[in-house]
Amino acid sequence: MTVEDALLDERSLSKLRWRCRRGLLENDLLIERFFTRHEGRVTVAQGRGLTELMALADNDLLDLLLRRKEEAEHPLAQETREVLEMLRMPLPAERSQDRPH
Repeated sequence: MTVEDALLDERSLSKLRWRCRRGLLENDLLIERFFTRHEGRVTVAQGRGLTELMALADNDLLDLLLRRKEEAEHPLAQETREVLEMLRMPLPAERSQDRPH
């Protein structure tokens, strides 16, 4: 396992979460969903990719997340593109409790 594949420690993950707070609710919701899904499994490389995305302006980030744009003004690193795909991943369809069995 390389340093890039190492998981972020609890303190680093907490700092990353704090840095990911955004001004647009839509971004916050998608980022929170990412942390809910992947919190215990975020690698150093993914943390760096998420940090690169957080350097974008809120509207530019939202455009990427919603696929209004496929690429940022400047080319994104591979690890950043991977995190972007993780952020875009839809929620799995929830089973309805109301459906007849």
